[in-house]
Amino acid sequence: MSDINALKTELSTEIEAATDLAALDEVRVSVLGKKGRITALMKTLGRMDPEERKTTGQALNVLKDEIAALIKRQESALKKQAMDVRLASETLDISLPPRPERKGHVHPISQTIEEMVTIFASMGFSVAEGPDIEDDWHNFTALNFPPGHPAREMQDTFFLPDDESEQGERAKKLLRTHTSSVQIRNMTEIAKTGAPPIKTICFGRTYRSDYDMTHTPMFHQMECLFIDKDVTMAHLKGCLTDFVRTFFALDDLPVRFRPSFFPFVEPGAEVDIGYVKNKDGSIKLGKAPEGQEQKWMEILGSGMVHPNVLKNCGIDPEEYQGFAFGCGIERIAMLKYGIPDLRTFFDCDVRWLAHYGFSSIDRPNAATGQ
Repeated sequence: MSDINALKTELSTEIEAATDLAALDEVRVSVLGKKGRITALMKTLGRMDPEERKTTGQALNVLKDEIAALIKRQESALKKQAMDVRLASETLDISLPPRPERKGHVHPISQTIEEMVTIFASMGFSVAEGPDIEDDWHNFTALNFPPGHPAREMQDTFFLPDDESEQGERAKKLLRTHTSSVQIRNMTEIAKTGAPPIKTICFGRTYRSDYDMTHTPMFHQMECLFIDKDVTMAHLKGCLTDFVRTFFALDDLPVRFRPSFFPFVEPGAEVDIGYVKNKDGSIKLGKAPEGQEQKWMEILGSGMVHPNVLKNCGIDPEEYQGFAFGCGIERIAMLKYGIPDLRTFFDCDVRWLAHYGFSSIDRPNAATGQ
C-alpha cells in the first residue's frame, strides 16, 4: 500500500508539472495507456493470493480513478489558460468589410405564379391543388375527351403501368397533360359536400411527349374556374381582360377573343393580346399607334364549361354554368420579362438565374411586376 501511495504522489507531481496539453497527454499515456504504469500494476494481480489480490485491486482502482480525475482537472485548467493567452494576443479589425456571400434568386416561374395568385386573389379566387400522376378519367374522360382523341395516343402522353381504381377496376395512369384535371377533382369534391359557387385557380407541372424549340416535355400551367348560377361569356371576357391588363401593367392593352374548339368548353375562344413590331424586329405590347398595323399574339385558351363536364362532376348544367381558361406560365413569363428561349427555364444554369431571377428581398410588386 505504501508503494501505491508513493506512486500517487509521484504521478500527481508529474500531472501538475505538465505545462501544456501535449505534455499532459504524454503523462496520461504513460500512466493509463496499454503500457502505462498503473496498467502494468493491474496485470500483476493474477500472481497474488486471493486476499492480497482483493486489497491491492481495490487500491489500484481507487488510484486509477483519482489520477484520471487529476488529469481531467489539469486539462480543463490548461485549456482555460490557452484560451486566455489566445484572447489576449488575438484582435479583430471590425473596420474590415465582411466576406462576400452568394445571394440566391427567385426563379421567374415562382415570381410569375406569385403575381398571378395575387391578382386572382383580389378577384375572390382560391388556390386548388392536385396530383401530377392522374388516371384516365380525371385527365380525359371527365373532360369530354372522346375515345380515339389524339391526346390519348402514346406519342402525345406519358402513360404509366395500369393501377387498380378505388372500385377495384384497372385504371390507366399517366402524367397529367394539363391542370384541368385539378378542376375536375375540385368540382367533384364540392358536388359531394355542397354546391357551387366555385372560384378556384390551380398551378402545377404538366407533361406531354413533345420536344422542340418551342415545346418541352414538362412545363407549368395555370387554370382558372368559375362555376355559379347565371355566369355568362361576359364574365369570362371581363375577368380575362382585367387579368392580362393587370399582369402586363397596361391599362389599354388590346384583348381579342377568337372562336375556337376545345372538348371541355362550349363555346370556346382563343385569347389574343395586341402588340406592335418595332423596326429592329423586337415587339412591344400595347395598342398600335395610328397608321401602324395592330398585330396579335395568342396567349391562352378559354370558354364556357361544357355541360357534359358539369354532369361528369355531379353538377346540374340546367342550374349552374361557368367559365374556364388556362395558359402556359413559361409563355407569359417569357413575354413579360423578355426571356428569349423556353429551354433555358430548365437548364439549371445559375448564371441564367442570376440574370433573369429576382432578389428575395427587393423584387417587383406581386400584382404588377413593377
